[in-house]
Amino acid sequence: MSIRFDILPSDAVPIYRQIVEQVRRRIASGSLAAGEELPSVRALALEHAINPMTVSKAYSLLEAEGLLERRRGMGMVVAAVRPTRSVAQRQALLEPALQAAAQQALELGLTPAQAQQQFAHCLERALAGAENPPENAP
Repeated sequence: MSIRFDILPSDAVPIYRQIVEQVRRRIASGSLAAGEELPSVRALALEHAINPMTVSKAYSLLEAEGLLERRRGMGMVVAAVRPTRSVAQRQALLEPALQAAAQQALELGLTPAQAQQQFAHCLERALAGAENPPENAP
């Protein structure tokens, strides 16, 4: 399985933080298993047209947290031993994105019900996308 990252250059969140948060969430959810290889720094940088140092910084932070480890000849892999995260800890990883979305909903004049409906719709689309990967995906 090839790991896909959603990098948004126009986002206020720095690109390296986007990578870090996506890896943290995937490890916490179990969608990245111990020993699973991440794309090389060069491959990820080329795919998203970003500076390799940005990817390297993200990977180094994750390594320092103990979530990733370097393996000779393999690159970065998900660490074999890592603390398990409770549902509350996984929800806490989602909190910053939800706070930002809530602020945007208020700025757009949406009601809480409208914002929740939009979130539910986005979650359904994400689930459908995860179940049906693009045909050209490796």
